[in-house]
Amino acid sequence: MTQFKAKFPADFYWGGATAANQIEGAFDEDGKGLSAADFVEYIPKEQRTKDNSMEITAEQIRKTLSGESTARHPKREGNDFYHRYQEDIALLAEMGFTAFRISIHWSRIFPNGYDETPNEAGLQFYDNVFDELAKHNIEPVVTLSHYETPYGLTEKYNGWVGREVIDHFVRYAETVFTRYKDKVKYWISFNEINVITISPYTGGGILSDQEDNPMQAKYQGLHHQFVASALATKKLHEIIPEGEMGCMLAKMTHYPHTPNPEDVLKAQQDNQNNLFFTDVHVRGEYPDYLNCFFKEHEIEIVKETGDEEIIKQYPVDYISISYYMSLLSSASPEGEQTEGNLTKSLKNPYLEASDWGWQIDPVGLRVSLNEMYDRYQKPIFIVENGLGAYDKVEEDGSIHDDYRIEYLRKHIEQMREAIGDGVELMGYLAWGPIDLVSMSTSEMSKRYGFVYVDKDDEGNGTLQRSRKDSFAWYKKVIESNGEDLSS
Repeated sequence: MTQFKAKFPADFYWGGATAANQIEGAFDEDGKGLSAADFVEYIPKEQRTKDNSMEITAEQIRKTLSGESTARHPKREGNDFYHRYQEDIALLAEMGFTAFRISIHWSRIFPNGYDETPNEAGLQFYDNVFDELAKHNIEPVVTLSHYETPYGLTEKYNGWVGREVIDHFVRYAETVFTRYKDKVKYWISFNEINVITISPYTGGGILSDQEDNPMQAKYQGLHHQFVASALATKKLHEIIPEGEMGCMLAKMTHYPHTPNPEDVLKAQQDNQNNLFFTDVHVRGEYPDYLNCFFKEHEIEIVKETGDEEIIKQYPVDYISISYYMSLLSSASPEGEQTEGNLTKSLKNPYLEASDWGWQIDPVGLRVSLNEMYDRYQKPIFIVENGLGAYDKVEEDGSIHDDYRIEYLRKHIEQMREAIGDGVELMGYLAWGPIDLVSMSTSEMSKRYGFVYVDKDDEGNGTLQRSRKDSFAWYKKVIESNGEDLSS
């Protein structure tokens, strides 16, 4: 048999990915309104329990707005990208980035989400960012909604539970498409859209404690997001004919815990429950297995006339995913548990884990890419992958993050193998190229970046940027188009 080594396509995108609420800061500057992320509290590690989650209650919001709460809200601070974007983009350009994923803070454009007219200062900020990226020949990849539902929509409609939010989202999308039609080609409607079913507040600005039937509410909110995504795709193709809309999934590949057929069946069901989001976005309809799930759980999605036709008529152009780990499925889940990306799993004895307990599975990325490409035959864009780890600054200021290089190398090798398998892969955007506030824990100590930011979990530090060893390594990877992965 002939040995064949796949190569990355010449037009493959290399870069990194961020979210506005984790980097920008300036939460109350230049007319920006509050968003869901602005109410997420930092809980010190010693005070955390297994019950801590990303969900926020109406009472927490009341205490924050009234000043009764003394909690810190690190996503209001970010890493100060709002004031340092030129410096940060110059660092990305030095690494050779050809693409950079950001999100637009919806409440920076429409402070309450439902405003009649957009905030010009917010629009101008992103003009400046896109112009800076263009100066360095970096392609922007822009997420419309990345856990940043304007608080005004939570207050008025309980977030995406309210059907009215569809129209507000489409107006927002139309506004930014029109403004940036000559600057942005690649768009993503909702970051990790499946997270609305795991944390309705995070994914949809929904306060579950205000709902009589929280399960019904989150799936109703999800339906509204599906309709909104399809309508935004329609607008995109009208305003930017060459524009491309992607959906995004937090890819959670499940393996059966044992060869027991019951575990195999459970893994199949868990994988279906992860993939149904892309089924709707790509195939344009709810799969039969999901309709069975709704019946079993007595969920009745309220659909207006035309919803199904809209979803069917305007599918996405490409699929984007985040990938951090694989999971184990068991019909009788007994044994040691480990943490994950907003979820828990039985520990896989064949895998190592990160400092936060996330199981490291590079081969699982190849498995995931093959599974999704076989299912959809659509281009796939990896828009998040990386290692959250503790970094040590040496006395001379250097940061030797060989563990991060090793993690990324192994995942990039498996991407190349997937391309050899026939997967159409658009690019690779490593998560958090400049250290940012963690989505799940609001820590700074959970670092992903090639660039270190001098700021600690309590908000202390100079915010000075410095290069880690992985900075030079990733620069070499990009220069060689993924051929040179050596340290």
